[in-house]
Amino acid sequence: MLSKFNNFKNEIVWQTGGNAKNKYKLNIITYTNTNGLKLNPQKDKNYTDVMKTRALKDALDKNGTQTRVQSAITMTAVAEPYIRLRAIRHLEKGRVVIFAAGTGNPYFTTDTAASLRAAEIEASLMLKSTRVDGVFDKDPEKDTDAKKFDEISYKEVVSSKLKVMDLTAITLCEENKMPIRVFDGTTTGNIYKALTGESLGTLIK
Repeated sequence: MLSKFNNFKNEIVWQTGGNAKNKYKLNIITYTNTNGLKLNPQKDKNYTDVMKTRALKDALDKNGTQTRVQSAITMTAVAEPYIRLRAIRHLEKGRVVIFAAGTGNPYFTTDTAASLRAAEIEASLMLKSTRVDGVFDKDPEKDTDAKKFDEISYKEVVSSKLKVMDLTAITLCEENKMPIRVFDGTTTGNIYKALTGESLGTLIK
C-alpha cells in the first residue's frame, strides 16, 4: 500500500476556483445550524478542517488508496464519527484513516490531537511534517547558525523550550513511549520516505 504514496503530492493547493492540473478544488461553503446561525468554514476551524480532510481523502481515493475520514465532531454526511475500535479495524484492513476536527474540544492544539489519536490507535511512531528539516536549537528560518539535532530526548525538548510541539503533545508521546520524527514535509518525496522508515530530520525519543 505504501508504494501508492510514491507519486502522491506532498502538498495540495487549496483554491476556490479553476481546474489547474494537480490541484484540488475546495469550495467555501456556509453551513446553517438548527438555530439559524451561519457558520463560515473560514472562521470556524473545525468545519474547514473536515472539508480539507475530505479533499485529501478524494485525492488518496483517486490514487487507489482506500481511505476513511473520522471526525471528532458529528458530521455524518461527510465523515464517520471518531470511534477508536472502528479506526483500528480500518487500519487492520489496510485502509488509511484521516482524523479530522482535532479532539473536538477547544484549547487543544492539532499537535495534541495528533498525539492523542496516535496513542489511542497504539501507533509505534508519530510523524510531524514541518517547513524545516527537523529540530534545531534556534529557529532556522531566522538564524542561519541554528544547529540541527539528529536525535534528542523528550526531556531535552521540554527543558530547552524548543518550539517543536506543545508540552501536552510531547508529554503524551513520552508517556506512551512513542517516538516522534520531525521532518521537512515541503520537500517532494519526503512524506513517502518518512512512511517507509528513512531517517529524515530529527528523532525525538
